[in-house]
Amino acid sequence: MARSIGALLAAVLMALHATPSQAQPSSPAPVVFDNVRIFDGTKLTAPMNVLVEGNKIATISAEPIPATDTATRIAGEGRTLMPGLIDAHWHTFMARPSMAMASTAPMTLITLMAGAEAEATLLRGFTSVRDLGGPSFGLKMAIDSGIVEGPRIWPSGAMISQTGGHGDFRMLHEVPATSNILSYPERIGMSAIVDSPDEVRKRTREQLLQGASQIKLTVGGGVSSPYGPLDTVQLSVAEIRAAVEAAANWGTYVTVHAYTPEAIRNAIEGGAKVIDHGQLADEATAKLMADTGTWWSLQPFLADEMANAQPDPAGQARAAEVRAGTDNAYRLARKFGVKVAFGTDILFDGALAARQAEQLQRMTRWYTPAEILKMATADNAALLALSDRRNPYPGKLGVVEAGALADLLLVDGDPTTDISLLSDASKNLLVIMKDGRIVKNALPAS
Repeated sequence: MARSIGALLAAVLMALHATPSQAQPSSPAPVVFDNVRIFDGTKLTAPMNVLVEGNKIATISAEPIPATDTATRIAGEGRTLMPGLIDAHWHTFMARPSMAMASTAPMTLITLMAGAEAEATLLRGFTSVRDLGGPSFGLKMAIDSGIVEGPRIWPSGAMISQTGGHGDFRMLHEVPATSNILSYPERIGMSAIVDSPDEVRKRTREQLLQGASQIKLTVGGGVSSPYGPLDTVQLSVAEIRAAVEAAANWGTYVTVHAYTPEAIRNAIEGGAKVIDHGQLADEATAKLMADTGTWWSLQPFLADEMANAQPDPAGQARAAEVRAGTDNAYRLARKFGVKVAFGTDILFDGALAARQAEQLQRMTRWYTPAEILKMATADNAALLALSDRRNPYPGKLGVVEAGALADLLLVDGDPTTDISLLSDASKNLLVIMKDGRIVKNALPAS
């Protein structure tokens, strides 16, 4: 009996930690992109030809690549070949359902919605996402096994929050807490409530046990916080450090939800490597991020038609404060040379999730199209690589070069001059490839 349980556990663990190439039933056939201009991080190259073998780019050549019987040939006709897009702040389970539905509907329904959203995310050209809170481990396994279509997922698991913190989603009738009874959000893996370094350490290790590639802490209030106002500082430096040490022991890092200078400074003092949001940062805090090499995962939160709707006056006031700080945050990031990542953080709005790629166009307020493309590909890939030994997809992403993983988009036009092309994926993304497999091909094979 013990032996059979051990075998079952070993099989589950193999599935949990398998790479896509291990999980997929067979290696994809070779693919040749003929006559494409490659986005190299700053501009488009002269016409080139690209051979993909297995899940990697094998050859890039100005000379024609000889025909083979097994290769699929795609006539680029001078179109743009670029890396797949990466969203550094995504919530696979919270993007599509409303807040009320996410809190009350059966998890089977929410999971199916997340699977549908994962496929839609991939078909928008996002071949990788960093999931910053939610029970995405099983869906990731299904995607990696080829059961469901979707992007590569770097999962955080449950967001770790103090009592009354940004990630405390309990109902008031569940307070005071009972030590041996978890709330519904905790049971399904949406959040984990902690109130001491020891509790932080335990919950961090639980996420790592399940396959977390990084750990997400909430160290300050948020726009959609049920309780903690924006100005609150959440989790002590000692508690943050406990998570950082536990994550480092597994070869990975801690990212934090924070808006204010105080919360950001505490996170950096505790050893966090990434600040998510930070729209209320001041000059001293931005300089601290630059001096310490801390990543700034910013989102283009603006007061326009693409803003996440807030259901109550308090949330609307918090949102207005954050949106008012967005311009200054990007200005400070550029002034001090902070490493900036691109993410969207779309919550509880399926219609807005469908416009995920349009967030790139909003970035032209601060960056050129080429800078935005680099941020959403090579720069975000460098952020994902912070997962180090817990990186679920070893290999180079975010670039088009020999030896890199073959996550590729063939764009009908030049997104380095017109980034809005990426907003209409159904029309302008003619080919989408993930891990060497063609997910979409709107062109006839030659």
